[in-house]
Amino acid sequence: QVQLVESGGGLVQAGGSLRLSCTASGRTFTSAMGWFRRAPGKEREFVAGIAWNGVSTYNSDSIKGRFTISRDNAKRTVYLQMNSLEPEDTAVYYCACAAGPLLQQSPSLYSYWGQGTQVTVSS
Repeated sequence: QVQLVESGGGLVQAGGSLRLSCTASGRTFTSAMGWFRRAPGKEREFVAGIAWNGVSTYNSDSIKGRFTISRDNAKRTVYLQMNSLEPEDTAVYYCACAAGPLLQQSPSLYSYWGQGTQVTVSS
């Protein structure tokens, strides 16, 4: 069993930055990790993922140029640094732990989920 605890969400003006953190407990921190988000009225979408060895992937070039996913295996924590935030980034952001070490984008391949943290970007 894995427990994920997210932090770092909040209210920020457009152009601002936030850093989300997700700390895992319960088993060896060797799985791929991902960040997803769900905006009001929209489907949950993949934002970024990172394998155990640090290889990462992003949903789009737009996100890749503004967001950075990283992990500290010793601290069992994964981060999402979000810069140049836009109102369209407003959503609940979820941290997720995959079933294995390989990068995944499909939410169905993630076994554990955090409770979510709200990010609101005002214009």
